[in-house]
Amino acid sequence: MISLTRLLTGEVYAGDEFRYTDTARCQQNGVAEGKGPVVAWNYTRSCNLHCRHCYSRSENRSYENELNTEEALSLIDDLAEFRVPALLFSGGEPLSRPDFAVLARHAAECGIRVTISTNGTLITPEMARTIRDIGVSYVGISLDGTRETNDLFRGMKGAYEKALEGVRNCRAEGLRVGFRFTLTRGNAAETDSILDLMEKEEVDRICFYHLVYSGRGSALIREDLDHEETRAVLDRIIERTLDFQARGLKKEVLMVDNHADGAYLCLKYKDSDPARAASICRLLMQNGGNRSGMAFANIDSEGNVHPDQFTQQHTLGNVRKRKFSEIWTDRSHPLMDGLKDRRALLPQVCRDCSWLPLCNGNFRSRAEAVSGDFWGFDPACYMTEAERMLQLPIPEGKREC
Repeated sequence: MISLTRLLTGEVYAGDEFRYTDTARCQQNGVAEGKGPVVAWNYTRSCNLHCRHCYSRSENRSYENELNTEEALSLIDDLAEFRVPALLFSGGEPLSRPDFAVLARHAAECGIRVTISTNGTLITPEMARTIRDIGVSYVGISLDGTRETNDLFRGMKGAYEKALEGVRNCRAEGLRVGFRFTLTRGNAAETDSILDLMEKEEVDRICFYHLVYSGRGSALIREDLDHEETRAVLDRIIERTLDFQARGLKKEVLMVDNHADGAYLCLKYKDSDPARAASICRLLMQNGGNRSGMAFANIDSEGNVHPDQFTQQHTLGNVRKRKFSEIWTDRSHPLMDGLKDRRALLPQVCRDCSWLPLCNGNFRSRAEAVSGDFWGFDPACYMTEAERMLQLPIPEGKREC
């Protein structure tokens, strides 16, 4: 996750403390500053929609073997003891599970920062009040284009209007709310429209997600943006981010799931604004690039632990059998050990790349989906061979933890 707002304007928002600190990248042993990783918890697989790019292949039905309420509460206790700083309730559709309020409130009372990733269609005024009363710090609502585009993506006519109702209900309760927009060739042309909607609806934040080839999203590889299209849409998002700042609007804009964006941002200002390029590069080096299996973790609805939510084909352990904290710090699992210190396992093109300290090899799930090799090259990296050889726009210094 790359905050264009922080990198381009210097404005600090909630969550930046997880990304841009001297110890953010140093979690080779599963903890940094005595804290565990941020956890995305797909605590139910059930969903009222049928999204084309769903990584968990969720359906509108019940699933057997999901953690029950008691097991889920025990897991939260372990996460709190492990000092997990933030817990993202996701799904499926997290608000479809009846015990959501019980679990989210318990996590908040344990001192964990609670956020929600939702399609927004179930956020009634009453649910928005419940979310506020629990102390949820942020609600991310998926919206993948204007009305027709979003409804096609989401597999339900009327999903767009229901999601906007959810946004408005959150705003009415004073909740911090944001859009989540996954970029494909089918909706990239609506980037400006979604940013206009963000302004119109007084939405605080937007996350632009690059497509990750996982779950039903694996069928959309041909609909992914090519490298030139990716550069073009990122240029436009950068322009709009700077425009928000110039007009004094407090809008946080983030790019998610492609760490080549960081290298591109540094290169964009390398010659025209060296001081800005150097500042961007230093912050990105603090972040350390992809941190799946290091500072970021995923737990699915059955208690299986994964490096991230897009890598559920690889399981590191199950919380019914061992505590999450034990699974996360046990480097006897070869995949876990490799992720925590992956440089030597990455392809030569990555090991030779100047931008590796900012990227950390990008997403393993995309590499595996295309090549069959978990440690292969991520095809979404759009740096050219010449760009990979360029020196980082800051003086050489310590780059390892």
